[in-house]
Amino acid sequence: MSLPFPDIAPITRYLRAKASSHLLVAAVHHLPVFEILSHGPLSITELQEQLAIKNRPAMVLFPALCAMGMICYTEDKKLSLTELGRYLTKSNLHNLIGYAGLEKDDPGVLTMVQHLLNDGPVDTNQGVSYVKDDEAPSPMDDPEAARMFTLALAGRARYLSPIVASHLPNQQGHLLDVAGGTGYYTYEWLRVNPQSTATVVDRPAVLKVAAELLEEFCNSDKENAADIQSRVLFFPADMLTDPLPQTDFLLAASLFHDWPEDICQSLAQKFANALRPNGEIWIHDAFLDDTLDGPLAVTDYSAMLFLGTKGRAYSRKEYRQWFSASGLVNVQEDIPTLMDYGLIHARKPL
Repeated sequence: MSLPFPDIAPITRYLRAKASSHLLVAAVHHLPVFEILSHGPLSITELQEQLAIKNRPAMVLFPALCAMGMICYTEDKKLSLTELGRYLTKSNLHNLIGYAGLEKDDPGVLTMVQHLLNDGPVDTNQGVSYVKDDEAPSPMDDPEAARMFTLALAGRARYLSPIVASHLPNQQGHLLDVAGGTGYYTYEWLRVNPQSTATVVDRPAVLKVAAELLEEFCNSDKENAADIQSRVLFFPADMLTDPLPQTDFLLAASLFHDWPEDICQSLAQKFANALRPNGEIWIHDAFLDDTLDGPLAVTDYSAMLFLGTKGRAYSRKEYRQWFSASGLVNVQEDIPTLMDYGLIHARKPL
């Protein structure tokens, strides 16, 4: 697809870059990663145990330090200091421990440390994007919060949705857009698939905003946009607990990264059950490398997700394991989009 605009990934990379700084200072002055590894390589589990942190914080911190070039994996899959990382150990005469310490009491660093040690905030009501669970209401049920957060993400969705739509199946059928937010991915797909229909699933307060954006979209000068309203159904639901309608294609854009691994696996199964035979699930997200050591843009994003949700960024390998366990057949195709995002998909057997 020829694009008349640039990849604006540098903007989001700069916005998220503070995460690397906060994680690095945390690993020097609050969780002694470098001092521990100065005594020799350790497995992920061994290092995690010595730091007394859970799996999710470990999978945010360790890939980030790898992406920064401070630690790396040995041939036997243990974590080890790099030559660069040794400059953050006491035994190195020229270390920068004191220099890093200038930031050790920065509020952002202290917040990151709290999350790393507690696997999230002590007060789970912190943060408008902190997602619903069984013990807390969804912030997206508050009309003001839902409008603010949905519109804040609208620019990214407007930018990415035509590119994503160009890679989704170009054929007649029904698209289920789960946690669809603004609905832009659905609107763009319907525009290039004029014989198809779609359902956007989200919280009621979010769908109210999505309906306003749909009306604006249909009144724009975009080709084949005028009749889209008649082909979209807004379906207010809690995707964790409510049944989902059957569909030919299911899109989960920036969805799984809000949730811990056990919920991701249960969602993968639920989404697989919603697919008709030969149906396809499509994931649009920013993916960690399968080696869990980068890329830096995604480890920064993962840290930001870690601060605001119950999830983190995942690798394509992790998604594919969930899909295989759910009876889906993975399509071994990695499709880059823009802004450090990409697409993967899997198919339900006949």
